[in-house]
Amino acid sequence: MALLMDSRLLLRKIKDLRNLTPKRYRVKEKWATTRAKYPSTTLALRHFDSTYDSQLGKLWPSVRVALLSERKYGALLNNFFQHACLEDLESQGCHDFIRDADNEVQPSLEQESGVVAEKESVCVSDNQLLSPLQLSPNIKCLVFPRGNISRFKPARPDKFGLLGYYLMDAASVLPCLALNIQEGHNVLDLCAAPGGKSLALLQTLSLGFMCMNDSSVSRTMRLKRVLKSYVPKERLSDEKLRVTSFDGTMWGEIERNTFDRVLVDVPCTTDRHSVMEDDNNIFKKNRVGERRRLPQLQTELLLAGILAACPGGEIVYSTCTLSQLQNQSVVEQAVHLAHENHGIQLQVVDLRPLTHMFRKTFHFVPDLPLGEMVIPHLAANFGPIYMCKLWRLT
Repeated sequence: MALLMDSRLLLRKIKDLRNLTPKRYRVKEKWATTRAKYPSTTLALRHFDSTYDSQLGKLWPSVRVALLSERKYGALLNNFFQHACLEDLESQGCHDFIRDADNEVQPSLEQESGVVAEKESVCVSDNQLLSPLQLSPNIKCLVFPRGNISRFKPARPDKFGLLGYYLMDAASVLPCLALNIQEGHNVLDLCAAPGGKSLALLQTLSLGFMCMNDSSVSRTMRLKRVLKSYVPKERLSDEKLRVTSFDGTMWGEIERNTFDRVLVDVPCTTDRHSVMEDDNNIFKKNRVGERRRLPQLQTELLLAGILAACPGGEIVYSTCTLSQLQNQSVVEQAVHLAHENHGIQLQVVDLRPLTHMFRKTFHFVPDLPLGEMVIPHLAANFGPIYMCKLWRLT
């Protein structure tokens, strides 16, 4: 009875306060003009539920939970930093996942490839090659152990204003490792902004020449700010580094048959961002057309990257989505168009040696028919990252 009286008294006070508020200050919320009935994050999750449930099957429930949980980061060490921060990070419990890679060769791969001579590619199926990787000893990326969700502290600048490490999804380093850059290679990063993968490529300290491009002027400015925070001024002004803002789909007309290595990290639905952030979300209702055009744009970008590579060069295609339409289907279409329209022969390079090396750090989709993909997992919440490597034969 006392509880009922207290409730009535509270409602009366609320009513009295409302009557005391002048009418000109009373605002009735209008749903349609204040916020969307279904936020873009909700629309994204609904889309993924309907698409990935059939695509990933029993893997999807655990991937879904991980996507909606806090992601893990890696600390990409900056070789241009003047002070040693490796020991400091290791004292916090981190380890370099590249240095600690499992280099034991899988028996199944040995059986398929036989004895592989150094730098020799071997056919393991009708359309894939097994090629030995020579990982750069200069790229270092530290992560916390599996199950450890500790956060990295913000990097501090040295006396030249350069930061010691760049925080990024550690799985994003894998396409850079797959590119297998060797001394003197000319490299194109076709969709470089915001700059994490470009920084990883620069850490090889082996580049002959590197061009970093992004079609968006604002994103290119962001890329330049990132580079300024990690790369010495004299390096940035060197003729061996170039930052451009051209339409990436037209690159085959700008510089054809030029680069030894090409990274094509395309715009995509960015699955983790789409289910977590409303800001700049591609699932907003006014971006439906843009989202539907993504596979076409991705195919055009990959084809441009293929044209930019020289015969004998290698191209790595990557995304941060689980979507088969934006991953395997794009690669298949670009390879077909390169052959039909330009007479270019391509071979898919088998990346299973890479996934075997880093199976203790990341979760990979088993038996993916084309390329490899890191999937989010609560114990190792990196990704999603899809990558496929192509070798241009002609």
